[in-house]
Amino acid sequence: MRRFEMRGPLSLVAAAVIPLAVSAVLLPLRGHLANTNVALLLVVSVVAVAAVGHRMAGAVAALSAAAWFDFFFTSPYERFAISGSSDITTAVLLLAVGLAVSQLAARARRFEVIAVTDAGHLDRIREAADMARSRPAPAVVDHVRAELVDLLGLRGCRFEPGSLLGRPPRLEPDGSIVVGRRTWATDELGMPGKEVELRVFGNGRYVGRFMLDAVPGSRPDRQALLVAVTLADQAGAALETSTRPVHAA
Repeated sequence: MRRFEMRGPLSLVAAAVIPLAVSAVLLPLRGHLANTNVALLLVVSVVAVAAVGHRMAGAVAALSAAAWFDFFFTSPYERFAISGSSDITTAVLLLAVGLAVSQLAARARRFEVIAVTDAGHLDRIREAADMARSRPAPAVVDHVRAELVDLLGLRGCRFEPGSLLGRPPRLEPDGSIVVGRRTWATDELGMPGKEVELRVFGNGRYVGRFMLDAVPGSRPDRQALLVAVTLADQAGAALETSTRPVHAA
């Protein structure tokens, strides 16, 4: 199940309101609870917002927490002013820690997405490599073809053994796409409106190509395109092994 996340303008409203709500809950304890403890509890509210929201939501929550700490818990009360030096230090630290936490939470989410994505890609590559060692070449080619369709969100994909024909757009080993003599700006333009050639080599020898029928304008990232090249290499390894002559001992 996908983790709950706050997105859009409402997330900013929630980020501003949650520290206010926490402050309201703590208000009856004013005078009984040290301001440093109040600040720590407000930091917890910022952490909660940053954990389920985006970077800006975390920053708004940090600003809100610092503002309401000043308004409700520092003298003079119910005014955005602070007279005590220790309260000034606490408020500044609350803001600084809140902002830092929001940045760290955003980075943690980004690294989590990368880790999950990488794990999925590694599973694809590992499965194709295992098949290349143990299954007949046609089965490996069919498996890689299906994986390419799923990985890149293709409308279709076919494998052409033998000689090269024509000059279609080409997916290069570095993950770039070349159309004619120039590199295609996939990030900006999406996939070309024509079939894209992914050449397959076995031990450095050309053995065929996958023709990728992409959805025009779709934007697979560079990582996915590099994985596609690696999957094609596994098909090439299986094909090269199947055509290698067997020498008598």
